[in-house]
Amino acid sequence: MKGLFKSKPRTPVEVVRQTRDLLIYANRSPDTREAKREEKMSELGKLIRELKQILYGNSEAEPQAEACSQLTQEFFKENTLRLLITSLPKLNLETRKDATQVVANLQRQQVHSRLIASDYLEANIDLMDILISGYENQEMALHYGAMLRECIRHQTVARYVLESQHMKKFFDYIQLPNFDIAADAAATFKAQIEAEFWSRWELLTRHKSTVAEFLSKNYDWFFAEYNTKLLESTNYITRRQAVKLLGDMLLDRSNSIVMTRYVSSRDNLRILMNLLRESSKSIQIEAFHVFKLFAANQNKPPDIVSILVANKSKLLRLFADFKTEKEDEQFEADKAQVVKEIAAL
Repeated sequence: MKGLFKSKPRTPVEVVRQTRDLLIYANRSPDTREAKREEKMSELGKLIRELKQILYGNSEAEPQAEACSQLTQEFFKENTLRLLITSLPKLNLETRKDATQVVANLQRQQVHSRLIASDYLEANIDLMDILISGYENQEMALHYGAMLRECIRHQTVARYVLESQHMKKFFDYIQLPNFDIAADAAATFKAQIEAEFWSRWELLTRHKSTVAEFLSKNYDWFFAEYNTKLLESTNYITRRQAVKLLGDMLLDRSNSIVMTRYVSSRDNLRILMNLLRESSKSIQIEAFHVFKLFAANQNKPPDIVSILVANKSKLLRLFADFKTEKEDEQFEADKAQVVKEIAAL
């Protein structure tokens, strides 16, 4: 008999609408009847968990395309995303985790071959201000950071963040004393600059051109901050991540103009030569991949040539014993070319 009275499962649209209603409630001033509020917040947690299960499936069933489509359309009809983001601090830890996964998944959901999350975020771009500022809240930083990285899959969002004043904040966020938050900020910064956050080649190319344009327009302040706050940081992890990302940036063909400008600076060369002297083999190897661009430049400015000539014997001695932990033919070939270029000066 018990099965006869089993409640009818909620449709995806109903789950979204009920979630939205409770998010509106959560954003209001606390109810004087605390027990009632706890009950509603508990129900909200269950609904957000149900949203996640529809989008990701569970141990018993894979996600259904039609259910995901219905959920996505209803979610972006009104301001459910805004409500979820602004309500996040009021949710408990497990519900925050579920909400973060829901937001992440929705960035990839296509409805009639369109990423409607992109259209919504373009019209509500100020939500990125909230997500970025989340790095300043220790409890919220990792959740907002994960959401932000998923949102910058969309070119309009990536361009907004790159061109906003927020970009400068990442140089400070990466140096926060909390390692987890600093590492998360570094991951977001990396996603922005490398633009390696989309699998389809044509969108990847568009993002890379966006980044190349940003670096060209903002070269002076960006690399001044990058050098002093990251490459010359007192924090080992920051230096290691920064020099690796620098190599990735400069070796990307879409950044060739920026690379040529970077390797024409004596100040940049000085920083890279100091990194080559680091006790950390990891930093040395990553620094070498940038240094080789200075050596390979066939149009070296006179002051670059002067520095290389003045340090010629030291550099040749350094590279004589310079090896990777594992045998690497490409590295050895690059090193031999660098040695040849320096020896010929």
